[in-house]
Amino acid sequence: QVQVVESGGGLVQPGGSLRLSCAASGRTFSTYVMDWFRQASGEEREFVGRISSSSTSYAESVKGRFSISRDNAKNTVYLQMNRLKPEDTAVYYCRAKIVTDDEYYYWGQGTQVTVSS
Repeated sequence: QVQVVESGGGLVQPGGSLRLSCAASGRTFSTYVMDWFRQASGEEREFVGRISSSSTSYAESVKGRFSISRDNAKNTVYLQMNRLKPEDTAVYYCRAKIVTDDEYYYWGQGTQVTVSS
């Protein structure tokens, strides 16, 4: 069982920045594909971005403002969020995708990000 834990959420003013962290257990972390999702109140969960061992991709709504990086030595991925908008307010979730004989997905518990003045 892989444990996934997000941290770093909070309240930030519009235009501000925040960095979320996501730590995942396991000895082969460098092979995990790590995704960020978010879910605003009353809305469907939506994809934010992804980082694999070699590439990143982002939803159009965050492209150019958010960036994802990883530190394999710390089993951690980061979501750097800049120029935040009130519509970025949501619970942010991290998900680990592990491919062995099959595909396995592990979710974190989420961290709240609120963008408000």
